[in-house]
Amino acid sequence: MLIRGCVPFIVILILIAAPEYSGGQSPENPGRAFRELTRFDAADAHQGVAVDSRYFYTISTRAIGKYDKATGAQIERWEGMASGPIIHLDSGVIVNDTLVCAHSNYPGIPMTSSVEMWDAETLEHIGTHSFGIHRGSCTWIDRHDGYWWAVFANYNRVFGRSREAYGNSYWTSLVKFDDHWQWLESWVFPDSVIGRALPMSISGGSWGPDNVLYCTGHDREEVYVLALPEAGSVLTLLDIVSIPTAGQGIAWDRSNPGMLYGIDRSRKQVVRIQLTRETR
Repeated sequence: MLIRGCVPFIVILILIAAPEYSGGQSPENPGRAFRELTRFDAADAHQGVAVDSRYFYTISTRAIGKYDKATGAQIERWEGMASGPIIHLDSGVIVNDTLVCAHSNYPGIPMTSSVEMWDAETLEHIGTHSFGIHRGSCTWIDRHDGYWWAVFANYNRVFGRSREAYGNSYWTSLVKFDDHWQWLESWVFPDSVIGRALPMSISGGSWGPDNVLYCTGHDREEVYVLALPEAGSVLTLLDIVSIPTAGQGIAWDRSNPGMLYGIDRSRKQVVRIQLTRETR
């Protein structure tokens, strides 16, 4: 039974009770670590970031900014109309000079999602693919190993006048698609990861240079390192690593292996960080 007025208190309890994680490393197998290198001011650093060899691209709910990686100077900007078809962009990836973004009607009901595409040079909107009602709200997209990968998030959070949660966070899934966005396989996240993201879900993800998946939640300053399982449908948690960004969309710089970009939405900044190894 839902008791009116108790949702904030329940959320606090959930966050306090989030499971701890020691990482499971040993001196012979030290865990990953990240080192902050640079911060860039960027007004649209609100949902996520994409990156190519020369530029990074900030993604806000209805806007995209293009910035020089060396200087942080803004080069181009695109903004959709409040009454237009773009409702809620979440994150993006550059593939073959195209900025490919995850898009949804969050927090609308029923949940719908699409892939939206921009020319990375001009920021002209050039394509779309609609998932319609499909598993949840699409929060990130990546290209890896010849396939498309996307997460469809669900949430335990209750919005506005609704008395029901926006899905259920534990229903969040990673989906593998072919070149034509046809579903091939899907997996769920370990309870230990979703439990740390409650009442929200998985907001960012990008396949790393070590061929494992790095994911972020909505708020915590940490990244979850995951692998496809040898059997079953639950992703394997390899590591939880502190990062100097509080969740949201992330992107590996594939022109500079080991370099990860994230955002600090509270400060409206893009953060460039480097993957290192701890020496314990």
